[in-house]
Amino acid sequence: MSADDTSEDGDLTQGEDGEEVTARDALEERSASFDDGIVDLLAWVLDTETRARIYLYLRQHPDSTSEEIATGTGLYPSTVREALAELHEEGKVERGKREASGAGNNPYEYTAQAPADLVTSIVDGVQDELNTVFNLDRHLGRGDGDDGRGPVTISVETEEAAGAEVDD
Repeated sequence: MSADDTSEDGDLTQGEDGEEVTARDALEERSASFDDGIVDLLAWVLDTETRARIYLYLRQHPDSTSEEIATGTGLYPSTVREALAELHEEGKVERGKREASGAGNNPYEYTAQAPADLVTSIVDGVQDELNTVFNLDRHLGRGDGDDGRGPVTISVETEEAAGAEVDD
């Protein structure tokens, strides 16, 4: 391999399909799959890939308008507006009017709630659903549904809280 076989991006390496790629290209490919993994996880938490992409975009670009989100994610503007309305109604994104220096329409800008708050809201929803199942017989009118066990409680402990307990 001569000096001409490398680029300023880095050394050449062998790709999965045998094609030579630069180290930077390989890193970008790994980063894209990492982002896809995050989107998949968020899609499970937020119900759809569309909502996951919007949430992730807003975590990276707070105070964005629906138009900016549509451009940044490649989603249709109407799809973004509909998903933002749902996410706002659920409390997963906050909405406020953008301050404009001149006359005209001040669009809404959106910010996604912190991941810790998102997890807490998801845990609360799962806990409610599990308690409904737990008390199914009572809901169906087939007995009191109480076999001596209490309702389901799910606790989320952050590393900070766990560290504080150890220090006490």
